[in-house]
Amino acid sequence: MAHYFSEQPGAPSKPSSVDLVLPDLHLRLETDRGVFSPDRVDLGTRVLLETVPPPPQEGDLLDLGCGYGPIALTMASRAPEATVWAVDVNRRSLELTERNARAAHLYKVRSVHADEMPPDVTFDAIWSNPAIRIGKAALHEMLTRWLSRLAPGGAAYLVVQKHLGSDSLQRWLGEQGWQASREASRAAYRILKVTR
Repeated sequence: MAHYFSEQPGAPSKPSSVDLVLPDLHLRLETDRGVFSPDRVDLGTRVLLETVPPPPQEGDLLDLGCGYGPIALTMASRAPEATVWAVDVNRRSLELTERNARAAHLYKVRSVHADEMPPDVTFDAIWSNPAIRIGKAALHEMLTRWLSRLAPGGAAYLVVQKHLGSDSLQRWLGEQGWQASREASRAAYRILKVTR
């Protein structure tokens, strides 16, 4: 079975759109089958975007697992001088994010496949609704890979549903030497802040 975390989604294309409505932003985003939450902006994503502090106003920012781009476009809107890297393994997601960024006139969003990211870029902030359903081992490998690229003083904000293991993930991050704190809790979602 193909998943939204497959490189080439098996689901035939069926374009649609959703509205991202936040206190400071209203965007219509193109979506499609074979990407994460194509019918609506996922509640976890919304909780993250309504909870996190403003991103750094310059430097390099990362949306890890960008889907069709709601997190990356929000970061870019709130920090127009920063470069926002929208990273995913799903090629359809990356194309949608690129189109959505152009349509919103957010030209400092870079849609990049996870394996094609320039190796020397470090991130002043990482925001993510991580793909918990890829399995614990793959999730831990992904987070280790990208959190290690946090710049000094940088912070990552992860939204994780309580019933999908937010508390055990917080413990694991601490065991790996990260400072991991619960910054907020709403609608069964936890916002975890991760720093060096």
